Amino acid sequence: MKQAKIGIIGGSGLYKMEALKGIEKITLSTPFGMPSDSFIMGELDGVSVVFLPRHGVNHHLLPSEVPYRANIHGMKQLGVQYIISASAVGSLQAEMKPLDMVIPDQFIDRTKNRSSTFFGDGIVAHIGFGDPICTNLAQVLGDTIASLNLPDVNLHRSGTYVCMEGPAFSTKAESNLYRSWGGTIIGMTNLPEAKLAKEAEIAYTTLALVTDYDCWHPDHDHVTLEMIIDNLHRNAENAQKVIRETVKRLTENPPVSTSHQALKNAILTPLNKVPDSQLKKLNLLLQKYL
Repeated sequence: MKQAKIGIIGGSGLYKMEALKGIEKITLSTPFGMPSDSFIMGELDGVSVVFLPRHGVNHHLLPSEVPYRANIHGMKQLGVQYIISASAVGSLQAEMKPLDMVIPDQFIDRTKNRSSTFFGDGIVAHIGFGDPICTNLAQVLGDTIASLNLPDVNLHRSGTYVCMEGPAFSTKAESNLYRSWGGTIIGMTNLPEAKLAKEAEIAYTTLALVTDYDCWHPDHDHVTLEMIIDNLHRNAENAQKVIRETVKRLTENPPVSTSHQALKNAILTPLNKVPDSQLKKLNLLLQKYL
């Protein structure tokens, strides 16, 4: 099976990478079911990467329906060590404007119906999650964005991503509550990915693409679907430029990541006491500790 060290997860509006050459579709099964869609293996300027549309290429999966465990497990099967996850978000703060790019360094979990761990059923692990993204990978991503000088795009190198369940958007009361908590952007997908990537010992960072203001904003009611779709398309174009250059920089100088050793002291259950069925199911994650 072909391998790639860099994985890209595309969110709303980013269903394919135009610059990918030598494309091969790879359909994988995992112990956690089927991923969102086929993985797209190809080359960006001579570098092997793998791309996955989070909601499926036809956007047929609700945020709650995305098979997060299968998606991350599939990335692990393909040898991915770094994930750049692009995600459309709403803004909870005036300074985070539509078309801006945010690299969140914190998350608040408001999900209810997500499987966000590979463990259980006879094996317990507690990863450290105080720093939910890989700071070194985020640094590379931020430096790349800053170097490109994209028109109409401001870069925010930190922020708190509120991950809500959906699919309905927030009420105004909720939106204002999240603002009072210090939330800066809001989305529906990236927190389960971040947790699972850490358990899979893959460095992970979010490229959050602001489409509009959340409903707290007094001008929110004047935002039309047409405006949001236009921003999604412009964000997707900008994201592809950023990802292409980030891949080049990661290849030239792969950053050290503590995520690559995240399970080292996290597993509490003696491995010789874990049911054989679970050891088999989690072999890809545990093999270096067995």
